[in-house]
Amino acid sequence: MFELKVESSFSAAHHLLNYNGECENQHGHNWKVEAYFRDIKLDKSNLLIDFKVLKKELNIILDTLDHKDLNTLTDFSGISPSSEILSRYIFKKLKEKIPQTYKISVWETERACASYFEE
Repeated sequence: MFELKVESSFSAAHHLLNYNGECENQHGHNWKVEAYFRDIKLDKSNLLIDFKVLKKELNIILDTLDHKDLNTLTDFSGISPSSEILSRYIFKKLKEKIPQTYKISVWETERACASYFEE
């Protein structure tokens, strides 16, 4: 099994719904996103997927989130756009373009992240 990882980032504001604490107030993060890809086979160039393709497709998704108030986006209507929800959202969007998408980790600080993957 081969595994690749690319990283990117975006900045956005959000607030958590049904939460009792500081995060119920509007605040922002500089999220780091790690995208993992797995497969057992390589292409004729002995690549799983070209890193350029992975970065491009990930950044297309992140550009829709960058410098936005996530709570106002249709995809997060009525739900808390938490790191957990963001990791699942990015995973589903990326998997549509790159079937080998295995896992997405969304870091809201240097020491805290949420990941989403499917078995």
